[in-house]
Amino acid sequence: MSNIGLRDNLTNDSGYTRGPQVVALACKMVGGGSDGSLDLCGRVCLIDENENIIFHTYVKPPIPVTNYRYESTGIRSEYLRDAMPLRLVQSKIQNFLCNGEPMWKIRPRGGKARILVGHGLNHYLDRLQLEYPAMMIRDTATYPPLMKTCKLSNSLKYLTQAYLGYDIQTGIQDPYEECVATMRLYMRMRSQKHAVEDHPLASDPQNRNNFASWRQAELERMSPEEMLAISRSDYYCWCLDS
Repeated sequence: MSNIGLRDNLTNDSGYTRGPQVVALACKMVGGGSDGSLDLCGRVCLIDENENIIFHTYVKPPIPVTNYRYESTGIRSEYLRDAMPLRLVQSKIQNFLCNGEPMWKIRPRGGKARILVGHGLNHYLDRLQLEYPAMMIRDTATYPPLMKTCKLSNSLKYLTQAYLGYDIQTGIQDPYEECVATMRLYMRMRSQKHAVEDHPLASDPQNRNNFASWRQAELERMSPEEMLAISRSDYYCWCLDS
């Protein structure tokens, strides 16, 4: 039963020339430690833009599991007994994401590495012991237009209901379902139509004059409409991925 539906299609496409592909990642955590509160990756799923499964497997953690959290994960001890070791999972996913490109060479556009989509990706990558450049990560938990406030994230369950119009995580949670939800959220945000600026980020050195201290008096004399006209986003808008 533990192998039903599990797939491993992780292959590099060294001939890929149209720019980075996009994949979504989700994990289900079991518990380790004396009280079972330590998150350990017990199942991982990776899908492509068309919601096809690329990789889906149970994962054998490097330390003993003390709480399988069955009510939410659906994972039993026998599923992990002969599961793929974490180190092998880590290696397979990292090689696939980099797509044959050295980590230090990865760049946002024109490279072979793949854009990684997910919700709470920093936690997933930490539990998988993976490193991946922030410029290639699209996290629905930290994307400003999807956040509750500048410091608080909305849950994936809420975002899926609010933006996609259906419910997830109603019983045992499936990482494939969560991959699909994050990919759909990403695609929706990416398809937004905005006026494209040559230098859209306020943090871009070429936009510093918009906020330079010597312009303070000039800025104070401007109307709100004039201020909006020169404002710049302080985050990377996903529409630019298109």
